[in-house]
Amino acid sequence: MKYFGGVEGGATHSRLVICDESGKSVGATSGLGTNHWGIGIPECARRIADMVERAKEEAGIPKETPLTSLGLSLSGCEQEATNRELEQELRTTFPDLAQNYAVSSDTMGSMYTASSIGGMVLISGTGSNCLLRNPDGSTSNCGGWGNFLGDEGSAWYISYRAVKVVFDHMDNFEQSAAPVEKTWSLIKEHFSLETRLDMLPHCYAKFDKPFFANLCKKLSQNAENGDELARSLFREAGVHLARMILALLPNVHQDLVKSGDLSVVCVGSVWSSWNLLQEAFISELAKTSINFDLKLVRITKSSAYGACYLGADSADFDLPRNYADNVTVLHTYTDPRKKAKATNGCNC
Repeated sequence: MKYFGGVEGGATHSRLVICDESGKSVGATSGLGTNHWGIGIPECARRIADMVERAKEEAGIPKETPLTSLGLSLSGCEQEATNRELEQELRTTFPDLAQNYAVSSDTMGSMYTASSIGGMVLISGTGSNCLLRNPDGSTSNCGGWGNFLGDEGSAWYISYRAVKVVFDHMDNFEQSAAPVEKTWSLIKEHFSLETRLDMLPHCYAKFDKPFFANLCKKLSQNAENGDELARSLFREAGVHLARMILALLPNVHQDLVKSGDLSVVCVGSVWSSWNLLQEAFISELAKTSINFDLKLVRITKSSAYGACYLGADSADFDLPRNYADNVTVLHTYTDPRKKAKATNGCNC
């Protein structure tokens, strides 16, 4: 019996799944973050090995039996050189862990959980990133540069913009078009502030990006309750996320959309507020002519499955998979110009 592993790795936590030859999960576990930029490659490898051993024990797989393949879709694994370094560390330090490895970014795991031919992944969680992969393996990206250089449309950026709008308003630097009182109260509560000066440690010496980004969830509740400033922040995020898609459309190959639509895998907590993003998102897309539909989907399984599929493919094993069971459709966007042509019976 052959066994195939996959790891979904983030900066704060990771998940692992082991599948048998039929594609059925026989073991799963979770662990600490596996972004090697934050913890170093040796520690990253140790954490991966620890998860594999725990999942093998759950599955009843002998400790000395290596996995046929191990797919690693990890935050921070965007560079081929460091990916090879991580693989070498695993092979050297843990020689019986797996026979084959496939190391890639976390966006690839999300994409391959939903499709085998590629598509687009749009991450809007703590940070943001958008990746396109064509069937020939060529890739393009927009974003993914972190909070100093980007992260538009993410939970961190929405939270940052809330603080910025309130501070600019109170400084009389730029007046907010919407009342700021509810947002300011939320900021004070979240960061335990008495004055604005108390915000400075959270921006510098004690900056904690995930904690900062968690303000976004509370802002979404304010938005749901009708607060106009909070609603405007999510509209802005909707525009930014649409622009990421539009930035990559010129690089889409025709064989990726021959079915008539492009799959966009939407990953991250901000997509839970789709109702707050939708109107501005669609309005921004409508500014550009798009000849195919955009099918926004959310994965219903851990992207560790996509990593598992990538690993199996690297070992030339056709691991059974049912992509329809892995996703749910969030929204299908059709260009209004395309709709008008269809209504008028135009085939041009």
